[in-house]
Amino acid sequence: MCGIAGIVSAERESGISEALVRHMCDQIVHRGPDDEGIYVADGAGLGMRRLSIIDLSGGHQPVFNEDRSAWIVFNGEIYNFPELRPELESRGHRFYTRTDTEVIIHLYEEMGADCVTKLRGMFGLAIYDKTKRKLILARDRLGKKPVHYALHNGNLYFASEIKSILAVAPELAEVNAQGLLDYLYYGYVPEPLTAFTGIHKLPSGHLLEFEKGEIRVRKYWDLPEYDTHAPKSEEECLEELERRLFEATKIRLISDVPLGAFLSGGTDSSTVVALMARASAGPVKTFSIGFKKDDFDETRYARIVAKTFGTEHHEMILEPDVVQTVEHLTSSLEEPFGDSSMLPTYYVSQMARQHVTVALSGDGGDEIFAGYDRYGVHASHRMFERIPEWARRFYRDKIFPRVPHGVRGRRLSYNVSLPWQERYVDRLSFLPDFERDKPLLSDEFREILNRSDDPGNVLRRRFAEAPTKDPVSQLLYVDTKTYLVDDILTKVDRMSMLNSLEVRVPILDHVFIEWVTGLAPEWKLHGTTQKYILRKLAERVGVPREVLYREKRGFSLPLVHWMRNELKDMLMILLEPRTLERGYFLPSGLRGVMDDYLLRGRTNTARIWRLLMFELWHRNFLEKYVKPAGMFSLPVVADSRRKLSVTPAFAPAPIGE
Repeated sequence: MCGIAGIVSAERESGISEALVRHMCDQIVHRGPDDEGIYVADGAGLGMRRLSIIDLSGGHQPVFNEDRSAWIVFNGEIYNFPELRPELESRGHRFYTRTDTEVIIHLYEEMGADCVTKLRGMFGLAIYDKTKRKLILARDRLGKKPVHYALHNGNLYFASEIKSILAVAPELAEVNAQGLLDYLYYGYVPEPLTAFTGIHKLPSGHLLEFEKGEIRVRKYWDLPEYDTHAPKSEEECLEELERRLFEATKIRLISDVPLGAFLSGGTDSSTVVALMARASAGPVKTFSIGFKKDDFDETRYARIVAKTFGTEHHEMILEPDVVQTVEHLTSSLEEPFGDSSMLPTYYVSQMARQHVTVALSGDGGDEIFAGYDRYGVHASHRMFERIPEWARRFYRDKIFPRVPHGVRGRRLSYNVSLPWQERYVDRLSFLPDFERDKPLLSDEFREILNRSDDPGNVLRRRFAEAPTKDPVSQLLYVDTKTYLVDDILTKVDRMSMLNSLEVRVPILDHVFIEWVTGLAPEWKLHGTTQKYILRKLAERVGVPREVLYREKRGFSLPLVHWMRNELKDMLMILLEPRTLERGYFLPSGLRGVMDDYLLRGRTNTARIWRLLMFELWHRNFLEKYVKPAGMFSLPVVADSRRKLSVTPAFAPAPIGE
């Protein structure tokens, strides 16, 4: 696992220096504390920071081919490299390392940019072809590893983290109003946008080619069609599911450094630990965290699983300095990020890193096997579609505005009156629901919302792209392509890498996913039972029933308690002039939110947390690059996600098929 960064110019005499690339790498030492490598020649500079996992002594990057005409910097792990290497050797390729990285560069010689279609794993990579003066950037299919890029003054900047780009091109720290609007909707900035107008995320499952000053971006993978194969029986389905997930887990145990697993005591992580225990010669190292508040402490379930599979279990009951942690994280995160579970993810990564360099996790089970409560709730609300659309529209337009605020069920009544896809968009969007009750946005920012691409289109486009007509499968596709990539996997990457820990995710093996996607939705959401077939598999491999059939909490934490106590003073920054004068919100709107919370006792925890993260990002990250007075430029507005109204030097590449 590494962090990558670099610059490639359209001109050979560009002034790109080793010092410039090293400065980019200095920003991401936490991603790779073990080694640094830099290559600079002919207007191109590649850099990397390495966290040594495989071939500890011989895996120095950048890695090159036999005649040194192609160079690569690589972040991630390729699990099928032991199979790919003999094939390449049989074609005459000569290897000088034992790394997966070198397999990629020789595969590039054979296939060009399409070599990524042969890779099984997680990756963000950059290949520079000296002969063609061409740069290839690629990101893995599910977006487990990040790649950011910016085209500016004829130079293409790329990096694992935005801070590397801003370190050498601080003029790119221009706030992207569209990205911030999207954050206020979802709690994250969806790909391909970032919080900065001129900097973009390479979307998951996409390639970028930069040649002669021009960028081409194209998709190389997507989730396949849903509901394409039907096992003859539950036993047959379980046998195949077990075989495939065991194989996906086993290949992720390749490592030359200590390896363990996150264990929350839930279905997903417990199943992964069970399969790891089967594949490992010795006890698996497992890591759990808990809290003194009993309502949020699930360590007893993790202990049950650890005892069942004989793991070397480590747990920590936290009494964290929450204020210090929040300040630290918001000074490192390059975009506002509203998922409060980043805190326990950061803490468990910190603890695990004291014992191992690699950890497996159970992420992805909810999006692949229908594990969220909202899937069942959404299905149950289909009954409201029996009401004629004209009647539901009449309710939204004429009756709902007259229903007093605070009336029980008011928000739900609006939501169920919508068409089913719009109902899901509304349920996952923070801002529209809020704005219907108490206007929060300033008139200027609301005008930008009116003139920009509706943030709800992020989900609507995914619905339109879904390779299925089944409603449940459509929801799984939408969440996999949005929430999983832009929230869950972003959180895991950032929090683990801040602790120099590599996290591997067996459930999100793309070969495994392609098979699971083809199962009918009934294998996933069976009546009201979520993750039906995965729970059955967990039982089959020995996970105790008391762990599997209990109330789902996710990665819980006592956020309400912290916000009433340790974080109470920090919350008051939302009412400071420094916050109110930024121009995003109506002062009366923010005061109303805080009055509801502090004076009326309404539990708006998630909303207030999201607003707090928004302001702390400005203070702790953005103000390193931009003076507060010039931070929010109202004329900078995105007309749509495919064509941004920015200066030509910052124009992003079109996202094509």
